[in-house]
Amino acid sequence: MLTVDAALDRLTHAMTEARKAGADAADAMYIGDASTSISVRLGALEDIGRSEGEEIGLRVFVGQRVASVSTSDLSTAGLALVVERALAMAREATEDDYAGLAPADRLMQGAAPDLDLDDGGDPSADALKVAALAAEDAARAVPGITNSEGGGASAGRAVTALATSAGFAQGYRGTSYGISASVIAGAGEGMQRDYAYRMARYLNDLEAAETIGKQAGERAVKRVNPIKLGTQALPVVFDPRVGSSLLGHLVGALTGSSIARKTSFLLDSLGQQIFADGIQVLDDPHRIRGMRSRPFDGEGLATTPTHIIKDGVLTQWLMDSAAARQLGLQPTGHAVRGTTGPPGAGPANLHLAAGTLSPTELIADIKYGLYVTELIGMGVNGLTGDYSRGASGFLIENGELTVPVAEITIAGNLKDMFRALVPASDLEFIHATNVPTIRIDGMTLAGA
Repeated sequence: MLTVDAALDRLTHAMTEARKAGADAADAMYIGDASTSISVRLGALEDIGRSEGEEIGLRVFVGQRVASVSTSDLSTAGLALVVERALAMAREATEDDYAGLAPADRLMQGAAPDLDLDDGGDPSADALKVAALAAEDAARAVPGITNSEGGGASAGRAVTALATSAGFAQGYRGTSYGISASVIAGAGEGMQRDYAYRMARYLNDLEAAETIGKQAGERAVKRVNPIKLGTQALPVVFDPRVGSSLLGHLVGALTGSSIARKTSFLLDSLGQQIFADGIQVLDDPHRIRGMRSRPFDGEGLATTPTHIIKDGVLTQWLMDSAAARQLGLQPTGHAVRGTTGPPGAGPANLHLAAGTLSPTELIADIKYGLYVTELIGMGVNGLTGDYSRGASGFLIENGELTVPVAEITIAGNLKDMFRALVPASDLEFIHATNVPTIRIDGMTLAGA
């Protein structure tokens, strides 16, 4: 894996050669990563994995024609072949009125902000094995656990670099670590599984492996012998680990490509109130040690913290340059990309701001409702907002979680769900997308 400086040298070389060969403009991206993962099951090592890879993607423009080619051969000869192929493809491509690099005056200037993404660590496979075993052992030690799907630990480092013929050349590197456990409780038809995992940029920021494992075990035991429910309307409360998917559906409807193609259920909602007063959804690419923190976007634009939803109002779309041109707008610094294909758009570190009620207070007045801890399937229509997903969790009776529930479907429409959404106060910044406990009244449950 190259250093940032070495990666930028290769990218600059590829672009220079592309311009010499006839490209009107070009950009190039390098992604290199290396990771080690350990899996254990029933107290024994099951698998050791080590992966290392690096790739350069070159995008060239000939007039309004564009093509992208990627390669893992970073030699001078390998890059020369990529340049040749990319230009040959571009000359045969159909003209695209919206193709082009990001506006030069919008590119990030100066040094990239230090987001503290790399702790400099490189734990050994033995150290990772110890953590994986500790997580699984703690999970299996919970009374009622009858089997295990295993424990895991991982460590990795990645380098990202981007250069464009408009003069941008920057890169950054980051580490990531993870610990997980998944176990089974009960027996026969009442048997249930559950899991817990954590990821962090710094190894020292991870919770103890024993804590993660114990959480997995306790979650599984609570789910044993679930009941089924009949079809009805009722309040639904989303646990934070599944509630984050609601923000995924939101941002999927806000990308420039969805708006340009008119395939979003929020097509005419810019500047409109789509959540209740006081609801805030923020994207923060500059969060220190954030799992998706980035100093610049996939086109070289500076990233900035953004209120996507402010006091319930939708403030902006998430725009890459091509979609922005098509819509007559400006890119927003949300371009995301790999080494192949054109950029798209997406958030960095996304979160729903905390409310004022504790989770206990949030459900205190629910006489009969559902607390969801797992969602299954992807039954969401991005064009209409219709929502229907398999679920399991716990019955809420008189403000308390009681018996486990499984084999049900919850349904609604995302427009109605967003307007009814009420967040609790228990927001934690654990993942790239984070939400507190969420309550939505008036959903439909389809059961037995």
